[in-house]
Amino acid sequence: MRVAGVVGVLTAMLVAVTACGGSSTGTTPSTSAGPKGPVKVLYAGSLVNLMEHSLGPKFEQASGDTFQGFSAGSSALASQIKGKVRQGDVFISASPSVNNDLQGPANGNWVPWYVKFASAPLVIGYNPSSKFAADLKSKPWYQVITEPGFKLGSTDPAVDPKGKLAQQALTDGAKIYSDPGLPAAAQKNITVLPETELVGRLESGQLDAGFFYSSEAGEQKIQTASLDQVHLAATYTVAVLNMAPDPSPAADFVQYLVSSAGQELLKQDGLTVLPLSLYGDPAAVPPALKSTLPTTASAPATPTTTTAPGGR
Repeated sequence: MRVAGVVGVLTAMLVAVTACGGSSTGTTPSTSAGPKGPVKVLYAGSLVNLMEHSLGPKFEQASGDTFQGFSAGSSALASQIKGKVRQGDVFISASPSVNNDLQGPANGNWVPWYVKFASAPLVIGYNPSSKFAADLKSKPWYQVITEPGFKLGSTDPAVDPKGKLAQQALTDGAKIYSDPGLPAAAQKNITVLPETELVGRLESGQLDAGFFYSSEAGEQKIQTASLDQVHLAATYTVAVLNMAPDPSPAADFVQYLVSSAGQELLKQDGLTVLPLSLYGDPAAVPPALKSTLPTTASAPATPTTTTAPGGR
């Protein structure tokens, strides 16, 4: 009888343990302890400092998820996603138009929706030791960058929105300042470089100046000259990629990015926080983000302009 009693107690304990263990499958809240993910975030190269040294680590602390970032030109990232060369959960672009390359069945429908969340003006960053530094402080930018011997850095417009904005700045400048020869004259002085090399080349003196976003220049303490009447800016968008390997931590990341804590980090990094605007199919937004993001889609995005800082 005593043995039977012991067996009965052990059986009851086993049932209780099994029941407790069963509750952990598929029902554990996202706030449970222990690392999750990793959430793979493919992001515009201009956000390296923010993602790797600020927002990424803070997101890990707040969520328990693991952040894993990869940076490159936005257009290059879109090509890698579309070609299945690089896999990710979240895509952050520096231009809304880049998302067009990942929308619709013909493009794999990788980005059925995206949200605008921040912007940063395009400026000219220059080396204070350059022999052209004084000119950039006293003369119109569009004259200085065409001077003989001036070395100007830019990213490749084929793979990076900043390179496209730089080309647009030259085209717009030609119209605004009635200088049709500006694009061709400036192009002779431009060196096309990967986004990750621009700062180093500038600081080493291999470049006199380069096209940067104001947030990048602020991070690196690069002196800047505004583009005066040419007002162009990066507009950052975020999306959870369709068929993301880890959709749950991906939604966690987007939720943190647009939260008050995330927006404060954006501001500290020199970005202008924008009112959230949803583009694409609202029905495709993950359920975990329904209460966070706008419920209706805005009109298709157009190239963004903004008023650049007036001072040099």
